[in-house]
Amino acid sequence: MDLFFRSVPAQSTEKQVKDFLRQPLRDTGIHIFHLFKPRNKGFAILTVADMGKAYEFLKRHGTPRDGIRHASPQSPLVFRGSHMVCERSRNGPSEVLLRHLHYEGIASPMPRPSKERSETDYMFRTFLCGLWDYEQSQLVFVPHFRDFRRGEIKFGQKSLAFILHGTSSASRIDVPYYSIDGVVTGNYNDPTLSLTLKYPPKFYEVMVASDVTNMLSHLTIAAGTPDYQRTPKKARVPRISEAHEGVASTCFVYRITLVNHTKMERLHQVLASIKSIPQTVPCATSLVYAQRSFTTDMENLTAVLKNIDRFGQLPFRLRYQVQRLAWNGVLPPATVAALLPTVARLVNKHGEIAAIDSVRRLYDQVPFSGPETDARSLQLPALSALLRDNADSFVFDGSTYDYLSSHSSYVLVHRVTVTPTGNYLEGPSPEVGNRVLRKYSEHGDYFIRVTFLDEDGEQMRFDPQSSLHEIYERFRGVLNGMISIAGRGYTFLGFSHSSLRSQTCWFMAPFIHNGRLVHAQEVIRGLGDFSQIRSPAKCAARIGQAFSNTTRTVIVPESNIIRIPDVERNGRIFSDGVGSISPKLLKKVWQSTLSRELKPSALQIRFCGYKGMVSVDTRVKGETLWLRESMRKFDAHDAMEIEICGANSRSLPMYLNRPLIKILEDLGVSPDALLDLQADVVENLRTITTSPINAASFLERSHVGKATRTPFLIRTLSYLGFDFRDDYFLRDTVEMAVLAQLRDLKHRSRIIVEQGVTLYGIMDETGTLEEGEIYVVTESRNRGRKVLTGGKVVVTRAPAMHPGDVQVVKAVDVPPNSPLNALHNCIVFSAKGERDLPSMLSGGDLDGDLYNVIYDARLMPTITYKPADYPRKPPLAIGREVNKEDIANFFVEFLATDRLGQISTIHQQLADQYPQGVLHPDCIKLAGMASTAVDFSKTGIPVDMDECPRYNNLRPDFMAHGPRVLVENGVALAAEAEEDDDDPVSALDPDARPHRYYESNKVLGQLYRAIDEKSFFEEMQSQSRSSVAIEPGLGSQTLMDRLWDYVWRETLLIQWKHRIELAREIRETYEANLEDTMYQFSLSAHSALSELEVFSGTILGKAGGAQNRRVREQNSAMKERFDRDVAYTVECIMRDDNDGVDEALETSIACLYVALTEPGRGLRGSGR
Repeated sequence: MDLFFRSVPAQSTEKQVKDFLRQPLRDTGIHIFHLFKPRNKGFAILTVADMGKAYEFLKRHGTPRDGIRHASPQSPLVFRGSHMVCERSRNGPSEVLLRHLHYEGIASPMPRPSKERSETDYMFRTFLCGLWDYEQSQLVFVPHFRDFRRGEIKFGQKSLAFILHGTSSASRIDVPYYSIDGVVTGNYNDPTLSLTLKYPPKFYEVMVASDVTNMLSHLTIAAGTPDYQRTPKKARVPRISEAHEGVASTCFVYRITLVNHTKMERLHQVLASIKSIPQTVPCATSLVYAQRSFTTDMENLTAVLKNIDRFGQLPFRLRYQVQRLAWNGVLPPATVAALLPTVARLVNKHGEIAAIDSVRRLYDQVPFSGPETDARSLQLPALSALLRDNADSFVFDGSTYDYLSSHSSYVLVHRVTVTPTGNYLEGPSPEVGNRVLRKYSEHGDYFIRVTFLDEDGEQMRFDPQSSLHEIYERFRGVLNGMISIAGRGYTFLGFSHSSLRSQTCWFMAPFIHNGRLVHAQEVIRGLGDFSQIRSPAKCAARIGQAFSNTTRTVIVPESNIIRIPDVERNGRIFSDGVGSISPKLLKKVWQSTLSRELKPSALQIRFCGYKGMVSVDTRVKGETLWLRESMRKFDAHDAMEIEICGANSRSLPMYLNRPLIKILEDLGVSPDALLDLQADVVENLRTITTSPINAASFLERSHVGKATRTPFLIRTLSYLGFDFRDDYFLRDTVEMAVLAQLRDLKHRSRIIVEQGVTLYGIMDETGTLEEGEIYVVTESRNRGRKVLTGGKVVVTRAPAMHPGDVQVVKAVDVPPNSPLNALHNCIVFSAKGERDLPSMLSGGDLDGDLYNVIYDARLMPTITYKPADYPRKPPLAIGREVNKEDIANFFVEFLATDRLGQISTIHQQLADQYPQGVLHPDCIKLAGMASTAVDFSKTGIPVDMDECPRYNNLRPDFMAHGPRVLVENGVALAAEAEEDDDDPVSALDPDARPHRYYESNKVLGQLYRAIDEKSFFEEMQSQSRSSVAIEPGLGSQTLMDRLWDYVWRETLLIQWKHRIELAREIRETYEANLEDTMYQFSLSAHSALSELEVFSGTILGKAGGAQNRRVREQNSAMKERFDRDVAYTVECIMRDDNDGVDEALETSIACLYVALTEPGRGLRGSGR
């Protein structure tokens, strides 16, 4: 039932009204309810699921709609001096809202005890930001910023907030609990709380409205202002004040002094109750003021690093690592400056590379200052000793530098992360090169990759409660200005299309090349002619082709290039982005890559200003390349080398996802078919840990442990009578891989379709296929060649949102003599008909798009929908030649106004709430808006969010975040997610409406609820531990002990001990590379991943639910890096001193012996 309240104070917030009504509702037995109170309106609507209790509430506090005029209720509701009138609403509640209340009733059947304000609010009189230091081994606090405004600290469910009160504005500092590395408290005489953070918090300026402003804001004219036009009440800022600006990015210790010392005991209790922060350390610490300002020390360090008469003569890559120690807040700049003489001596004694590696490793070795850290470990002698030890132990063989010396396709890239507060240096790390880096390969460190992120490493996202104007203006200043690193100034250069989505671009510093000074504009001019392009977005996309990660192959002379016309009809380009390549040239290209994969029949290329796909055509003679106008993006006559972005050496698996599943459901696919598909996958996962064979096969399918040959190891152990589950690390590796897939299944509905495939799309150059026909052929060394025939199949492309993005076509074979028989691992589209099929599928083309084909009869739609036909919008032009500043400004505009993710979320939400699903006009509208948002990066035209259909804060249950996954003692554990409806920090944004959830009755909700992560994981662990698993240190033989006994017996006649020293070197190299990977790919700057995460290829992250795009990209890069390091380790074991393999067995035995009998490298924060 809906209850309507009139005479509600218009200026009151929804939370204030809810808090007032909570007790009267509880007195009537109502604990679960929903309140809607519009801003600056004098009414509210209360929804209660229990009709009987709602009538009881009306009886006590309401006025019957048909009763006596001006009749008084039994118990009037007087809120802020206003007698609220309560009556039954003429309109009934929405079905979705009732489902939400039912869902809340199941999740929280008992009322939560209310929290007293005194438990979460503490007043303080000083707010300091600085660093820990030591005086005579005693911990002291050195403030570098002081704010004497009175304030308060509030403890919420997931974060705490400091509020500093002011006259016209207040400052707010939000600190997520997971960002806290240490907590130190004083005593009654020193009532302080000090927090050591892993990275800077979020700073806000909150407007404090005057009484007159408050009164004016509640007038009718103000009340009628649409929400999207209202200025947010708080603004995200880079610092608290100008004085704080110089330390906000590098000083991570914040300290407050309470007004009332008697609150200390209660404060300790509150801190102890927060499970997600480190244990509090009571330790009275003195204040010691620095002799020089922090900013001065930083300026002095920068000065000596660029002074050629001092340390400016050191190699730049070394100075970069030194600057990184200070900029990233690892060591105070004065300490870093004091280390420079030691660093200089390392170069003279060990060489440049060893010195660079020594400083880079020191970055990961320095502990956080604090009460539990030995003061001596942060003093100059200890730090200098670490540097010397690092340099002494450096081994070039097997290092990143060794790898790069023999792999020309990789380059070493330095990276800068720009956040709201500062700039942070990372790397360098190996990456696949691009055309620019290859052209100036001897000047690689003059190019840096710059990424714009939030403080926690996540992308900046739209926040309706906050203005991000100042943050984006800071980003604009960086892009239009200069990043100065160790005396070298970098300016904006450009970005690729894919890097724009990841908010990444390239900067460069000027350098001398072939006797000429090369700067950014010179580099751009050398890429091609962009002078006729008038759109910044289009120009950026064209320039960005040179920044795509590619592998260079062979040079094709101009005489071997044939330009052919596009296939056009009805204003459509059927050949959009695709050409042909001769068999002879294709063979030459592939031989140049030395790949062991199946020879491809189609390539995704960049060449001479052209981009797109080229497929083999047996009719093309010689070493010839056939290109079309639709492939030409700009003129670059000096880039005559074919660069490969991708190839169809293998087919890719086909996975369902949530948007596609919703479309299939609404097109008539049975929910039971989708539930059966998921059930099959879950059942397979259940059996993984029941036998070694299952586990090994699963790891192979999941591409886990491929480089380490873990599946082979598990099978071999089983053959020898050993069970992998008796070793905790192997067992946890398998469990981690299973958990990762289960979470993808539950939180992304990523269901593999065995009767489906994902392939590059190309066009039928022969005219064989008729309209509505496709030719699909796959081939692999294991399964041979297969042509998909037999009639109707489903074809689609991600991202699919419009119901017409899924089409049903006919899969056919071609005559034996057709040139199409030379193709494999691709889908060939017809060149005939009224409209090309790729453009019907989410606006696809043939320049490298991947398409999904499903031939599972259970997933065949019973109806199809007319595909969308969005008019192509010309790119936004500025009427003159585009310059570097125009492109940089577009980059910022894209960061600030990209709404694709938000639109997709709203679409998923409304598609579940409407009975018509994706066929509802609002969802069709959102699909069109998504198309505009996708094209924003090319057209420069942002989507107009004013056109967005109305939506509420109710979401289906499958959109809720899952529990976090923690690694404890090497074991992945699922931690329960907590919810709190009465969060003091959330209450600071009274207009924010948190998401509420309801039980979805659509198939996505059924799929979601069909998986119980907790019970699945407990059952899996119970099964795997039901074997006689033995943990190390329990006094019995471990599996590895028994394995060594077996190897010892079988190799008694083999002499291997002379290889022990080599084995130690190999292990040292492997562990050094592993440690580097653990830090490089960590989502937190000052903590490492666990070895289990790296080995299994799964970064757990800090949030619940499925991994976001950034974590998935990190996962992929981490796997590539680890596989490369493992491959090199294997190579070191296999080869002998003369590059032969005569003593590979002896070396292998020695490596196993060293690994099992000698302690490994210790790593702070992640164990051995």
